[in-house]
Amino acid sequence: MCLAAGAGYAALLYSAKAPWSKPLNYGLALLRFLVVSFLCFLLLSPFVKSTSTTTEKPTVVLAVDNSQSVGLFTPPAVLSQASTGLQQLATTLRGRGFNVETRTLDPNARTSRPDSLRFQVPATDLNGLLSGVQEAYDGRNLAGVVLVSDGIVNQGQSPVYSQFNFPIYSVAVGDTVPKKDLSLPALTYNRVAFSGNRFPIEAEIGYDGFSGGVATVQLREKGRVLETKRVTLAPNQRRQKTTFLITAPAPGKRRYEVVIEKQPGEFTTLNNSKFAYVEVVKGKLRVLLAGAAPHPDLKALRAAILQNDNFDLVSYLPGIAPLKAQDYDVAILHQIPARGGAGAEVLAQIRTKRTPAFYILGAQSDLNAYNTLGSGLTITPRGTQTDDVTPVPNPAFSRFTFEEEALRRFAAYPPAAVPFGDLRLGGGAEAALFQQVGKVSTQKPLLVLGGLPTQKQATLLTDGSWQWRLQEAADHDDRPEAYDRMIIRTLQLLTQNANKKRLDVYPTQDAFTTADDVTFGAETYNAIFERIYGQQISLTLTDEKNKTRTFSYTTGEDGAPLHLGSLPGGLYRYQARATLGGQAQQDRGELLVQEQQLEALDARANHNLLYQLSRRNNSRLYYPSQFAQLTQDIQKADYKPVLYSQEDLKDLINLKWLFFLLLALITTEWATRKYSGGI
Repeated sequence: MCLAAGAGYAALLYSAKAPWSKPLNYGLALLRFLVVSFLCFLLLSPFVKSTSTTTEKPTVVLAVDNSQSVGLFTPPAVLSQASTGLQQLATTLRGRGFNVETRTLDPNARTSRPDSLRFQVPATDLNGLLSGVQEAYDGRNLAGVVLVSDGIVNQGQSPVYSQFNFPIYSVAVGDTVPKKDLSLPALTYNRVAFSGNRFPIEAEIGYDGFSGGVATVQLREKGRVLETKRVTLAPNQRRQKTTFLITAPAPGKRRYEVVIEKQPGEFTTLNNSKFAYVEVVKGKLRVLLAGAAPHPDLKALRAAILQNDNFDLVSYLPGIAPLKAQDYDVAILHQIPARGGAGAEVLAQIRTKRTPAFYILGAQSDLNAYNTLGSGLTITPRGTQTDDVTPVPNPAFSRFTFEEEALRRFAAYPPAAVPFGDLRLGGGAEAALFQQVGKVSTQKPLLVLGGLPTQKQATLLTDGSWQWRLQEAADHDDRPEAYDRMIIRTLQLLTQNANKKRLDVYPTQDAFTTADDVTFGAETYNAIFERIYGQQISLTLTDEKNKTRTFSYTTGEDGAPLHLGSLPGGLYRYQARATLGGQAQQDRGELLVQEQQLEALDARANHNLLYQLSRRNNSRLYYPSQFAQLTQDIQKADYKPVLYSQEDLKDLINLKWLFFLLLALITTEWATRKYSGGI
C-alpha cells in the first residue's frame, strides 16, 4: 500500500507534459515515488532490532595480605620472591588474555603494582578481603583469586567458615617455625577506677622456648617504673598470669604500660609491651531513677545503668518510700511530670537544685506541664494518637557517636509508641535520634538533648524502650550493648561540664585507637548562653613528650566535627581557645588514643588455614617458589571469555540520518524542477 501510494502520487504529478526531457521526468518521478512511499511506511511505526555483543575477559584478582605481620615476620628473601612472582604472574596472565587486578586489606586504597605494596595495615581481616572481592565481582567473569598471606587472622571471622563462589589459590608467606619469644597477649583491668582505691591490672604472659625460666615484668607510667615482678614460667605451659595492684591517683585519664624485659635469644621484642588505659574519677555519680508508677522501663533502665561502675543508683516510686534527702548528679524522671501530680515532689527538688534531668515520656505524662520545663522540646499532641517508631541516628549529631553494630541492632528493634503531633526543637536543642515509621526515616526527634549549660536536660519520647533492650538481649546472647550504651552516654553527657562554659570542646568518643580518625566536637555560646556559630577555634594538642600540634576549626550549624586524622597511641592534653563577643574563652581536657598491637602478638604463620581455605574452594596451597606451577594451573583451568548479547529495539522514525536523507531527496527534486523551468 505504501508503494502504491508513492506510485500513484508520482504518476499524478509527472504524467502531464513537462518542459524538461523524458529521462529527467522519470528521474523526478522516481524521487517523488521514493519520498512518498517511505513517508507512508514511517506512518506504520516500523522499528529496527539490533543485537550488540560484548566480550569480557576472565579476571584474576591478586588479593594481598599487606598487614604488618607479613612484613615483620616473613624472611626478606621469601617476601621479595613473592612480590616478584606476583608481578610475573600478572604479566603472564595479561599476555594470555586475562584481566588482572590487585586488592589489599585496605578497601579504600587504590590498587597498585603487587611488587610495590607496603605492609603496614595494623590488623588482618582475610574474610573481609575475600568477601569484598565476591561482592565487587558479583555477576562478572571472575576466574579466581590468588591470596598471598601468612594465614594470621586477628579481626573478623575466619574465612574458612565463609562460602565463596570462586577458586582461591593460596600462596603462603610468613614463617611457621616456632620461635623463642615472650609476649603479652592480653591485659585485664577495669576501665574506670575511683580516686584513692586500689585496682588490679592482670597481665597474661605468653612464652615459647622459655619454659622453666624467669621473666621480669615491669609496670610503668610515663617511663617511670612503678613495680617490678619476677615471674616463674611453669614448664609444659605456654601462658602465665601476674597481677599488679595500683592505688588510683588524682582524677584524670591514665596510661600504664606493662613491659617484659628482653631475654637472651628472644626472636622479637615488638610484642613485649602492652598499654592499659584507665580513667580515674572522683567518685560514683549518684543517679536518681524516679517513676510515676511501676513500669517495665524502670527495670530496663536500672539494668543498663548498673552495667557501669561509675554510677550509684537510687530508685524512687511515689507512695512506696520517702525520697532520700541527698543531692543527685542526674535524675531520670519516668513519666514525670505525670497527670494527677504523681512525683511532683521529685520534680520540685530537681528544678530547685537544677539537677540535670532525663525525661522519659509515656501514656501518663502531663505534656502541658512538660512544655514548661525548658527542656528544648515543645510537644503539641493531636489527641491521644500515637506513632509506632524505631530509632535511627541523626548523622549531624556529634556529642556522641553510634557504632556500626549499634545501627544494625537499632534496625531490629520492635516499634514503640510515641506521641503523635507537632514536635518543635528550641534553641540549643539537638536530636540524637530520629523517629523511623516502618521503613520511612523522618526528621521528628526521638531522643533530644537540650536545656541550658546550668541545667542540661534530655528527653526520650517513648516509654516502650524496655522492648528494645529485651529484643536485643534475645538476639545477642543477653548482651544488649547498643541500648545500654545509649542510656549511659546520655547520662554521661548530662553530667559533663554542668557549668557556664561558653566554649565547650570535647572528643566525640571516650577513647580512639591508632587506626581511627580522631574527631572533636565544639559548642560556642554568647553571653546569655545561646548557641552561636561561625566562631574560630584554635586547638592545641600536646602528647606525653610535650610535642604540640595546632589545629583550627570554625563552628557550623551542621555540627560537623573537627577531623584530626589518625594519631600515635598515648595520652594527650588539649587546650582550645576562642574569642567570643570580644572575650577570650578557653577549654581543656584529655584525649586517649589506644595503640593496636594485634600484628605483633603472633609471629608464627598459620599455613593450615590457607590450606583449608584453598581446599574448600577447589584449589591448592602454593609457596613463593611455586609461582610457575601456579601460572600453569590457572592456564590449564582453561577459563574462557564470556560473551554478553543485548538486543535493542529502536523506532525507525527516531533515526536522525533518515530525516536528512529525505530532506536531501526532496531538496534535489525541488532544485531540479526549479533549474529546469518548472514550478
